[in-house]
Amino acid sequence: MKDSSKIIYPARQPLTGEIQVPGDKSISHRAVMLGAIAKGTTRIQNFLMGGDCLSTIDCFRRLGVQIDVNAAEGQVAVHGKGMHGLGVCPGAGNAQKTGGPDGDLQEAVLDTGNSGTTTRLISGILAGQDFPSLLSGDVSLNTRPMNRILEPLTQMGAHIRSVHGNGCAPLSIRPGQLHGIHYRTKVASAQVKSAILLAGLFADSPTSVTEPSLSRDHTELMLRGFGADVSSIINEDGTANASIRPCRELYAQDIVVPGDISSAAYFIAAALIVPGSSLLIRNVGINPTRAGFLSVCRDMGGDITLLNERTTGGEPSADLLVRHSSLHGVTIEGSLIPTLIDELPMAAVLAAFAEGTTVIRDAAELKVKESDRIVTVTENLLAMGGDVTPTADGMIIRGGSPLHGAVIDSHLDHRIAMSFAVAALAADGESRIRGANCVDISFPGFYDYFN
Repeated sequence: MKDSSKIIYPARQPLTGEIQVPGDKSISHRAVMLGAIAKGTTRIQNFLMGGDCLSTIDCFRRLGVQIDVNAAEGQVAVHGKGMHGLGVCPGAGNAQKTGGPDGDLQEAVLDTGNSGTTTRLISGILAGQDFPSLLSGDVSLNTRPMNRILEPLTQMGAHIRSVHGNGCAPLSIRPGQLHGIHYRTKVASAQVKSAILLAGLFADSPTSVTEPSLSRDHTELMLRGFGADVSSIINEDGTANASIRPCRELYAQDIVVPGDISSAAYFIAAALIVPGSSLLIRNVGINPTRAGFLSVCRDMGGDITLLNERTTGGEPSADLLVRHSSLHGVTIEGSLIPTLIDELPMAAVLAAFAEGTTVIRDAAELKVKESDRIVTVTENLLAMGGDVTPTADGMIIRGGSPLHGAVIDSHLDHRIAMSFAVAALAADGESRIRGANCVDISFPGFYDYFN
């Protein structure tokens, strides 16, 4: 990604009025994937036109799926090919002969860009197909851990491997007969759970996943809407089970994607820390498996009111009225972590403006995102004069001291760039964010909203 810099100045006045953030990234990914293997045309409104979701569209186009995109209106139409209708499209420039015993077969070569969601979820779908495929992404993506899906998919009978033997992409997937399993994940991960459930669609018997706590459940909700037989429960000990039966056919749906709470988080935080602010953020998804950031903000003393609550397609949403607040430190840990893993950098920045100490623990997953977010959050908060100590699974932030402008290194991590753009609003003096355009991965137009 081409390097870029943005200068962010402290806010000259309160943040007021109303905005609507782009569509939810997780739901946008899944709508295209399930639409592609469903029967009929799935129509998606408020689709996120970010780089990661466009990588998902590109992959399925290369697998022969016609996908019509109206970027200006945020609309996508996916003309599904059915459960077994995907294929290799030599004319798309993504086919090559495979090596080894199946060297006479055409292999689908798919570029997943910077998207871990695309890579992990599509692996579950491709494991059940009758053609070989190769998944690879950019330099950052190809260093992120994939053993977490390789292990369960291999247990299911998938012929999937890391090409370089390092547990990372590129991933080679060969045709194989899938079998249902019961898999217990080490961490609560929606991507791992989703890869297993999607592979379970093509298995010869039921498949189930047990997580230490419930991760985001967009896949289960959407699979159910498309006609799959999915069940989920939370056990007395806090663990969560999701099960799926093999499926002969999925059926197209009309999907309205709510606003992404991960994107809304930056404006929630900005309104909380800029004096005098009162901001209305419309149509934000508040799925309980994603709404941990709202809980943390309220626990810190944040004034957030939910208005016009409703549910569409199983996904709850609301308008959020956020007012400037005096914040205090909290502890963020345990089962709360999976519900705000993507918002933890923003929560850490928010903690720097809160009185007292905030402790983040049980969040070792931060190390394997687009950057090691424990390291990148720590170094950038320190650059702004913050008092922060990294730990093995999180950080300790002693808040209340004024921050000053600084040069921020995003490490081309979109969530780092956006979190510290918010920090700069309430800091003393201007800040420069290096690699600022990486925000296009999840929030194209972020700086326009900001301005």
